[in-house]
Amino acid sequence: MTKICDHTSVGMLVWKDDELLLIERAKFPHGFAVPAGHVDGDSTFEESATRELKEGVGLDATNLELVAEERKENHCRREDGNWHYWKIYKISVEGDIDRSQDETKQAGWYTKKQISQLALKTEKYNNQEITEEEWSKNPGLEPVMYEWFKELKII
Repeated sequence: MTKICDHTSVGMLVWKDDELLLIERAKFPHGFAVPAGHVDGDSTFEESATRELKEGVGLDATNLELVAEERKENHCRREDGNWHYWKIYKISVEGDIDRSQDETKQAGWYTKKQISQLALKTEKYNNQEITEEEWSKNPGLEPVMYEWFKELKII
């Protein structure tokens, strides 16, 4: 059954010291991103953030702080998924990373320098200097995350 996009998304910034938790998506849209997902009928964005964090990387949210919200033109794999209203949270967590084997290729802690290197690859992809095939095998930041990270001054 094809899922219809609800045009709502949450993204979770989880910092440990000076490193940010990133996942590499196993499915479209390819790229490195913070744990994120659709609201999907949860009654609040906060509930969705807590659920998506647990589903994606196995961590329990202990504190959520809204840091940004905005509509972004970005594609997802769902029908009609060409834009989303995002809320981005800074989240404190408990537990150890236990990533979704289905949704992620990897999960780990990245320095701002490493994130900047991923961003350079995204710039090349955005400029069509990297093919879709190359990108899906060895991506940089997911393009919408690249936008968020620039706005939030992470890169």
